[in-house]
Amino acid sequence: MGCAVAITLLIAAATLIITRFLYVLHRTGKPSSSKGSAPQPLSTLIVLGSGGHTAEMINLLSVLQKDRFAPRFYIAAATDNMSLQKARLLEENADESSSSQFMQIYRSREVGQSYFTSVLTALIALAHGLWLMIRIRPQVILCNGPGTCVPLCVIAFLFKVVGIRWSSVFYVESIARVQRLSLSGLLLYKLRIADQFFVQWPQLQKKYPRAHYVGCLM
Repeated sequence: MGCAVAITLLIAAATLIITRFLYVLHRTGKPSSSKGSAPQPLSTLIVLGSGGHTAEMINLLSVLQKDRFAPRFYIAAATDNMSLQKARLLEENADESSSSQFMQIYRSREVGQSYFTSVLTALIALAHGLWLMIRIRPQVILCNGPGTCVPLCVIAFLFKVVGIRWSSVFYVESIARVQRLSLSGLLLYKLRIADQFFVQWPQLQKKYPRAHYVGCLM
């Protein structure tokens, strides 16, 4: 009798989780249903990456309505100090540094690292990312390709499933990706984690029809 009850509870729990998972997949990318109320500032997590990733993100942030996306939390890999320096400079020039915070996270995969060893580092990054996401609980996540964004976006998706926080993920693929998506972009696209997925080349939009072509942002 007790075994039958346990099995029934497990089936009910699995059904509930699957139903919630399918609901999140269905809702991902769809606009909010809230109407009539004045828009409130949205806590925003901005994921930076070394090299061109940060340059593109800074260019995007320069036209962002910062009063709509506040407070802002900048995250870069633990081995990447230049990106956070650039973000601090951007905030200081806009006289908005008081509404921003800067953090570092373990990197899920270094450039040139083997996929086998990257499994361990990805798990470490996932655990560290979970701790950061519990602290921040952002409403919006902006990213454009660094591997650092993947564990954070996966955690954001899981938060949706369990009802902790509904974070909208906006992914802008790097301009350097002309014919195919980066590994980060491909994962977020195939797993349907990104609410809105943008590419900067028309041939990419044709190859990945759920993406939105926005032209070159640089």
